[in-house]
Amino acid sequence: MNRYRLLSLIVVAAVAQVTDSLKPTLAAQPLCSDAWYQAIDEKVQTGDGQGHGPDVGSDEWKSVIEFKLEVRGKPNVPKRDSEDWCRYIDEIVSEREEESRPVGSPPEAAATGGPSYSCDKVKPGSIEAMICEDTELSALDLKLSGVYAAASKKAADERPPQLKAEQRGWIKGRNECWKSDDKGGCVRDAYLGRIAELQARYRLVPADGPVHYACDGNPAVEVVATFFQTEPQTLIAERGDSVSLMYIHPSGSGAKYQGRNETLWEHQGEALIQWGYGAPEMRCKRKP
Repeated sequence: MNRYRLLSLIVVAAVAQVTDSLKPTLAAQPLCSDAWYQAIDEKVQTGDGQGHGPDVGSDEWKSVIEFKLEVRGKPNVPKRDSEDWCRYIDEIVSEREEESRPVGSPPEAAATGGPSYSCDKVKPGSIEAMICEDTELSALDLKLSGVYAAASKKAADERPPQLKAEQRGWIKGRNECWKSDDKGGCVRDAYLGRIAELQARYRLVPADGPVHYACDGNPAVEVVATFFQTEPQTLIAERGDSVSLMYIHPSGSGAKYQGRNETLWEHQGEALIQWGYGAPEMRCKRKP
């Protein structure tokens, strides 16, 4: 298994369910309504373009929708006669539609001063609509568009492919910011983190290193770190087959980097490294 599959810092954790009626649906129409079915059919296209196809909203139509979205037969698909099924399909179509947006056309978007996607079709009250109305967030979206495109070129030969799936997860996580008390700050942090992650993982910015650390007085206990000139600054650390991306955090002295369950705090020629949740700190020094 490619060790970089272990590197997933902007992975979205499951969140507690809240009132679903607060979350805008794909077509800004009531779930399972005739208008909603029609909107889904326009995006998934169950017919042949010549008027032939299942009746929109029928069980046969729902079966075709599941097939087109590659979820037919999966155990987590709700019953077709339930509102949960409509919500499930709505979320999948929304995620896949948004997945294509970060690799839009930056030059065209830059000319309008907006994000990388068209703001004409966004849902009122959605995170996407908020980005369209915010100059800073639009600029960050546009920047991510270019970074993602550059990363996609370098990821073309990844086996198994993972960048697209990760981007889909990131988009879903970004859109969860509608639950935050500070929606703008949440979205901003999501963009900054994702941009820095892709720049570091795919070596899109200058780097310093690798730096080899010997820990606990044992040269065999080694951590290797490469530092990247991202914003915020990042490093990728490796210990054996494990890899961690860490972001710099404010510190009273020295440089402190924090990953998912790892930290590296370097001060006055010595580094304190914690590798794994609850693991003891190791005292490490740079090798010559």
